[in-house]
Order: sequence, then structure tokens, then C-alpha cells
Amino acid sequence: MRTRLAGWLFVLPALAVYGVFVLRPLALVAQYSLYRWDGVGQAVWVGWDNYTAVLTDPDLHRPLLNALLLVVLFTAGPIVLGLTLAAALQRGPTLILVLPQAVPPVAAGLAWSVLLSSTGAVNRTLEAIGLDNVTRAWLGDSSTALAAVGVIGAWALLGLCTLLLSAGVRRLDPSLYEAARLDGAGRWQEFRTVTLPGVRREIGVCVVITSLAALSSFDVVYVTTKGGPGGATAVPALEIFHLAFTDRQIGLASALAVLLVAVVLAFTAPVLRWSR
Repeated sequence: MRTRLAGWLFVLPALAVYGVFVLRPLALVAQYSLYRWDGVGQAVWVGWDNYTAVLTDPDLHRPLLNALLLVVLFTAGPIVLGLTLAAALQRGPTLILVLPQAVPPVAAGLAWSVLLSSTGAVNRTLEAIGLDNVTRAWLGDSSTALAAVGVIGAWALLGLCTLLLSAGVRRLDPSLYEAARLDGAGRWQEFRTVTLPGVRREIGVCVVITSLAALSSFDVVYVTTKGGPGGATAVPALEIFHLAFTDRQIGLASALAVLLVAVVLAFTAPVLRWSR
């Protein structure tokens, strides 16, 4: 009994901090979503009208679709390349791959804006190898802007996913690979039957991390494109920012934020269940 009480006393400060800085703001956002409020004047109760407006506004459908496309871009690249690197570097150094994770997203966005500009290093490299007809302002073209943002996000997350997957590969029992070789398995069969099932938990963690980064992306999009050109890279977090601080529609912004939380939970819960 005393041990259990001591344990609760030990975690109580952390629970208090979590409640004040996470749970309370979430509760306030849910409360604000039921009012029409400009952040200064009198709040007016509107019930579910803000949610109806968000769900029926065609201008808010594209940011949600863009967020789902970013989930694919942010997730597929880091996990596929991370698995490949983890399998190839089972005993090699992987710490250097984590360096992009240490770069602040704003700094990464600014650096990639220069690289992907019409006179940047990417276009100069394409020109040098004779692909002049491919060059463009990658972040300024509506057909490539979202993919370019996805590349930036994937680059930033690749190191972390590789490190997690490498840790999963290294904890696998070497005898599993020996048994597979004795059964005549090749490198691809080893990867498919031993490595891939063995790192399922780490893959689940990577999917959750990359999905959260995509669904809540704001800083990279704001620094590189500000949602343009023509809304091609608009995302929910950016729309929440504009609704709350530009249009002064706190209720609509809060409703969109609550729906974004619901989308995140609906997306990550099955992944966590599968990874178990």
C-alpha cells in the first residue's frame, strides 16, 4: 500500500503538468468550438453550427485532402528507405542519419526553399545532366509544390525512422537468419520473412510519428509556401492559424482543431493496434 502511494506521489507532479498544459487547453478548445467568438467580444452559443460549417465548407476540404496526401509522402519515404538502410547497415553506424532531425523545421524549410528555387542547386544539377526541360520553381508550381513539401518532411524524418528501425533489426536473434539460410532463403526472403515481421512494432511507431508530423504540419508549410500557390499546399494547421488570428473566427478554428484531433486518433489507433 505504501509502495503504491509512493508511486502515485512520484508521478503526481507530471500528471499535474500534463493536465494544465495539455488536457486543459484541449478542453478549452472543445468549449470554444461551440461558440461564435472573435476572441475579444461576447461569445455566442451556436452549438454544432461550427462543425457543420467546417464539414460543409468546400474551401476546407482541400486542406484535409492535402494533409492525407502528406501522410503518404511523410510516411512512405522514411519507412521504405529507413528499412532499406536498416537492413543494409545492421552493424554499421547510423547516428549520422539522425542529423536532419536536429535541424529546426523552420531552418530546414528555409534551406530547402533555396535548394528548390528556380536557380537553386536542384535545378542546376538537372541542367548539368541535360534535364533542362524538367527544371522549375518546385515550391512555386501548383503541380509540384505539395510533393516538394512532402520531400522536405520525408528528409527530416528519415533519420529518426532509420534509427528506430535499425534498433529493431539489431535486437533480432541472429539464429533466425541462420535458420532461414539453412532453409535456402535468399536476401529478399530473409528480409520478408524475418526482418519485416520482426520490426513490426518499430514500423508502427514510425507510422504514428510520421502521420502526426504530416497531419499537424505547419512550420515547414508556412516558411516555404504559406499554403500556396493557389492553395495547393494548404493544410489544416495553417487554416486554423488563419481562422483564429487573421479572420478572428475562434469558434470555427477550434472546431477544425477538434476535427483534426479526431482524424489523428482515427488514423493512429488502428496502426498502434496492428503494431502490437
